[in-house]
Amino acid sequence: MDTYALLFASTLNAGTVLALAALGELIAEKSGVLNLGVEGMMLCAAIAGFAMTVHTGSNTLGFLAGIAAGAILAAVFGWLVIWLNSNQYATGLALMLFGSGLSAFVGVGYVQATLPDRPKFNWFGLGDIPILGPALFRLHPLVYLTIALTAFMVWWLYRTRSGLVLRSVGESPDSANALGYPVRRIRFFAVLFGGALSGLAGAYLSLVYTPLWVQGMVGGKGWIALALVVFGTWRPLRVLLGAYLFGGVTMLQFYLQSEGVQIPSQFLTMTPYLATIVVLALISRNATWIRINMPASLGKVFNPVG
Repeated sequence: MDTYALLFASTLNAGTVLALAALGELIAEKSGVLNLGVEGMMLCAAIAGFAMTVHTGSNTLGFLAGIAAGAILAAVFGWLVIWLNSNQYATGLALMLFGSGLSAFVGVGYVQATLPDRPKFNWFGLGDIPILGPALFRLHPLVYLTIALTAFMVWWLYRTRSGLVLRSVGESPDSANALGYPVRRIRFFAVLFGGALSGLAGAYLSLVYTPLWVQGMVGGKGWIALALVVFGTWRPLRVLLGAYLFGGVTMLQFYLQSEGVQIPSQFLTMTPYLATIVVLALISRNATWIRINMPASLGKVFNPVG
C-alpha cells in the first residue's frame, strides 16, 4: 500500500507540470491566440530557474526567474502575432526552436551543477498518517496551489465579467472591439499569463520534479500540455484531470520497470506520447464537437477597424 501511495503522490507531481503549462495555454487560447511555443518557454524557464537557484540558493527566486523567462518569451511572441500579425503557427514553432537552442546554449555550464537541499514537507503533521500521509500531505506547495488555481479559473471564466470578456474576445473579437473592449491588449495579457504559467511549470520541472538540468529535459511535455487543452475541451477542471491522467501514465512506466515487468523500456517510455496520439485521434473524429467547444477565433489574425 505504501508503494501505491508513493505512486499516487508521484502522479500528482508529474501532473502538476502538465497542468500548469496547459492551464496557461488554455487562457491564451480562450482569447483566440494559439501558442505552439510552450515547449521552448518551459525549457528556457527550466534553465533560468535552475541557474538562479544554483547561484542564490533560493528556490523562491528560482521560481520567479522561471516565471520571468516564460513571460518574456511570451511577450515577444504576443508582440509578433498580435501587433505585427505574424502567423501564429509559424511563430509558435519558431519560439519552440529558439527556446530549445537558447536553453541548450545557456545550460552547458549547469549540467553537473547541484541544487541546495530541498525542504521536506509534512503538512500539519498529517504526512505521518499511514497511506494517506505520503499520498496527500508530503507534497510541494505548488501541487496544492495548482488545484486552487484551477478552481479559481473555473470561477473566474464562468462567473465574472472579466472572464466573460476574455471568452467573448476568443469567440468574436470584432464584436468585442465594436463594444469598446481593447482586444489586442486583452489578448496580449492572456498570452503573457500563459507564458508565466509555462515558465512556472518549467521551473517546477528543474527544481522539484527532477531536480537537475539536462538539455531537452522537458521531453515533449509542452506538446502534451497543448494536447491537454483540446483533451479538456478548453475547460480548466477537465484539463487538470487530464493532466493527472497523463501524469499517472508517465509514472506507471517507472512503476512497471521497478516491478520487473518484461516489457521493453523503449515501449514504456513512449507510452505517454502514444496515449496523447490516441486521445487526439479519438477526439478529432468528431469535428462538430471540436467546433462547439473551441474558441471560434483561435489562430486567426485580428485587424481592428478604425
